[in-house]
Order: sequence, then structure tokens, then C-alpha cells
Amino acid sequence: MERVIPRFTLDGVKDTGISTYPVTTEDGLGLQLTRFLREESDDVVLLVHGLTSSSDLFTMPEIPNLASHLLDNGFTDVWALDFRMSGRYPYDTETHRFSLDDIALYDFPPALAELRRHIGDRRVHVIAHCLGAVSFSMALFAGTVTGIATLTCNSVSLTPRVPAWSRFKLGLGTWFLEYVVGLPFLDPRFGAAPRFTRPWMVSRTVSLFHRECDVRACHMQSFQWGAGKPAMYEHANLLPETHRRVADICAASGLNYYRHVRKMVNAGHSVKYRPRDERYARLPQNYLENAQDVETPMLLLAPGSNKVFTDSNVHLHKILEKAAPGRHELAELPGYGHLDPLIGRNSHIDVFPRIVDFLKRHSA
Repeated sequence: MERVIPRFTLDGVKDTGISTYPVTTEDGLGLQLTRFLREESDDVVLLVHGLTSSSDLFTMPEIPNLASHLLDNGFTDVWALDFRMSGRYPYDTETHRFSLDDIALYDFPPALAELRRHIGDRRVHVIAHCLGAVSFSMALFAGTVTGIATLTCNSVSLTPRVPAWSRFKLGLGTWFLEYVVGLPFLDPRFGAAPRFTRPWMVSRTVSLFHRECDVRACHMQSFQWGAGKPAMYEHANLLPETHRRVADICAASGLNYYRHVRKMVNAGHSVKYRPRDERYARLPQNYLENAQDVETPMLLLAPGSNKVFTDSNVHLHKILEKAAPGRHELAELPGYGHLDPLIGRNSHIDVFPRIVDFLKRHSA
């Protein structure tokens, strides 16, 4: 299919200075921060993507994107982090055993240190999505990152909950794909693979069960995430241009992250993946054990048609209300799925203003 919007473009953010900053992790990976600066501000916003996506999630040119919305509404210094889950890197198409603990321990601390090197002690507000929201919440509650003014989490945070079909896929599915099919990752672009290769056959098999549209990448994303037709979003919330290029927005995903999610789902909350590994001794076994001590206010976005992480944020809000009454907020989003609160055609009307309102109330 001919690409009508360039991949990895920054054309969606206008009238701003754009600069990039490399970040190196303790375990030897290169990450990148991108800064969108109109003018210095006392309140800085950091955007954090999820698994399979990248900073492109926040800069899409076909919609009024989140980065631009923030810049236009008083938050004139916006940063976006591409960490090890980013679709801009090869890491998730390589065989690896990364977990969300690695991200909480190795990715976010140096990224925040680099950001602080440029902004000093100004307030930092974080907006995170999907497993970026889970792993950043883990870092915050483990104390590997500190000094965060607010944290907004879309779809999920410290209590991942998934549909029954997803539970099955998280268990037997990862083993079958890696050890029987021989694929260490899943990619929505499998449909464009050479005919009769394993990726091509996986895509064709998945599409047999997805007659809701003719975009094979959309079918693969439903297989990668959640239980629905489609699973990731509501079709009606997307522009046709966005639907056609979903493989540019959410790319390949390594399977080991799914294993960590499965362990969290079974536990009912975020837990350490390898509790006996000394490399992670600085992290808690239960990330919620000191929830009452975390003073950063959280805004939990809860899409009403979430077929990936169901009512995860509604459930977490109840837990946090008991630990710290009145500190954290829940914003339910009827008619939205897992991803479309960030990439929907009307997100700038239905969703982004609720985030801006929360940030402004914690900016004085």
C-alpha cells in the first residue's frame, strides 16, 4: 500500500523548535528524547508511548495531535521519549528477554536526568500510554524516578486486567509462537511478508477471523492486543488515513513483555518479573506496597470500550482511593477503546481537554 504520510515524520507539530537528545541506559541501550519548544515554561510535559508504538503517537499530522494540543494550550515545552519499546528501534524485532522492570530501572531514570539537565527543577508532568504507563507507574512507585508533578495514564497502570481470550494468548500463545512457530516477535506488517513464509501465514490465519475491515495490519494488532474486532480502538473514532497506517503507529512487539504482563494479571497488580535476580534488587516485589506514600497525583483515563485492558484503571482508582483518599482522579471515556483516546479524530475535543484541565490544576 502506498504511504501517504511519511513514516517517523515530525510534520504534525508546527511553529515550534524541535531538538533531540540521546540517552544511554545502564544496561547498554541508546534511547532518544525529542523536545518541542515554543518558549520556556515552569511546567514541562513528558510524553511516554506504549509497547509497539513510539513518540509518533503524539505527533500524527492527520489529526490535532496531543503534542500540538499541549503547545496550543499553555504547555509550551513538550518532550517525548522513545524508550526501549519504541517502534523506531530494532529492539523488539530482536530476540530478547526484556521486562517492564528493565524499563522502570534502566530507561526512565537516565531519561529524566537528561531532561532535568536542560530544564532544571521545573515541574514535570508525565502523560503515558499502555505499557509505557505501566512501566512509568512502576518507576514512580518504586522510587527510581522522583519529583514528578503529575502522572496521567491512559488505559492501564499498576493493575493490568485483560479479557479471557487475552489471558489465553498471554499464556499458551507466547510459548506456541516462540517455540513452535519460531517467531520471537509479532509485527502488524506480517501481511506484507513474502508469500507462504511463516509471518505471511500467521497474518493470513489471523485475517480469517477478522472480517470487520480489509486492513491486515489492523487484524494483526487485534491479535497482538486484546480481544475484539477490532481490539485496539473503535473504527468509527479513526480517520481513514489513520486506519490505513496503523502499522506505522504501532509496530513490532517482543513476546517477553507479554510474559511479564501475564504475571501481573495473575497477581492482580504489578509485580517484579524475576524476584530472585539481584540486578533488580532495588525494585519492590509488589509495586503497590507503599502506594500511600506516593504523593504524585495521577489521572487515570478509563476508556469505556477498552478491549485490551478492560476496567484496569477503574479498578486501580478504587485501590488508590483507599490508600490515599482524594489524591488521584479517574476520567471515564465512553465510546473510546484502548488507543483511540490518543489517535482519534475527535480526541482533541473529547479527551485532551480533560488532560489539560488536570495539568493546569496542578501547575500553580
